[in-house]
Amino acid sequence: MNLPAPTRMAEVSWLEPYPDALLEGIIDTTPGPEARYETRETIELAFIAALQALPPRQRAALLLRDVLGFQAAEVAGMLDSSEDSVKGALKRARSTIDRLQGAQPRQRGPQPDSDGERELVRRFADAWVADDIDSVVALLADNAWFSMPPSPLEYQGHTAIAACLRAITSQRGERRYTLIPTRANTQPAFGRYRHDEDAPNAHAVGLLVLTIEGERISAVTSFTDPSVLPHFRLPRTLRL
Repeated sequence: MNLPAPTRMAEVSWLEPYPDALLEGIIDTTPGPEARYETRETIELAFIAALQALPPRQRAALLLRDVLGFQAAEVAGMLDSSEDSVKGALKRARSTIDRLQGAQPRQRGPQPDSDGERELVRRFADAWVADDIDSVVALLADNAWFSMPPSPLEYQGHTAIAACLRAITSQRGERRYTLIPTRANTQPAFGRYRHDEDAPNAHAVGLLVLTIEGERISAVTSFTDPSVLPHFRLPRTLRL
């Protein structure tokens, strides 16, 4: 597929979605008082992708200190290191996370499964299925990202994302898509199914995951491996 030049190439070589249904009971909703991130943030795709860009010791320091909320002295003991070493690793890790996620504070989106979230997600799905790229882009934040793991290509902003989506749409011919709602990494998501011409069924082609900030979508992650769908209790095929 011929796509326009990306905004950047992804630094993470592996990323997969995780079903919300399997998160129940394994998320620590009461991190220590030193925690820097909310529990929901640490499950989202952007944070997981940013973590993978860190060296192992920086990643461990960040998770123990900023996610689980242990004190610096405790982290130093766990890593068999000094407090100064932990503080240095944290400083470098935070700088990398801020660079990859954006240093500006995030706007809190609507509550999961709230009326506000459902309405935004519905409008996105309607526009996506209709190939209404202008309407899709209108729902995105100005600095939104579009990515397609495992492809390293990443597009940022309305102009770049619209160009990428138009290239994809123009090359798929008359084939159309159906979206089936689910949730991944505490975020709204869709199983994506392709209707091939004259075929009796629609076949799974991947999973879309939306990141919402404020009243807009800040990221669309289109996983292109359909093998993840059974983990979300979604079928491989849909009867038309």
